Amino acid sequence: MSASGIGESVFEKIIRGDVPAERLFEDDQCIVINDLHPQAPVHFLVIPKKKLVSLMDTQADDQALLGHLLLVASQVAETIGLSGYRLVANNGRSAGQTVMHLHFHVLGRKTLSEQGL
Repeated sequence: MSASGIGESVFEKIIRGDVPAERLFEDDQCIVINDLHPQAPVHFLVIPKKKLVSLMDTQADDQALLGHLLLVASQVAETIGLSGYRLVANNGRSAGQTVMHLHFHVLGRKTLSEQGL
């Protein structure tokens, strides 16, 4: 699934500033916002500014960006005092992805089972 074949996502509008969202973190590569429909007491999203549909859309030259996203997730989790968390990336509609723009969910402060959230 190519990013060029997908219309504009709400995340692109948030990144651009057309849709308001409280930013927990931002740099030149990504933003971090709270999830509007949290599945845990702490639930934030790490979103790259580069339009990628999902992990399946990434290429070798995205390696540094992907590493950066994981480091940002860890740093924001530490900043807000999470001692443990789950990191989730849904890849495709059949996996539960509802916004077709790569993003990582960070969920914490809730005991998370292997069977689901």
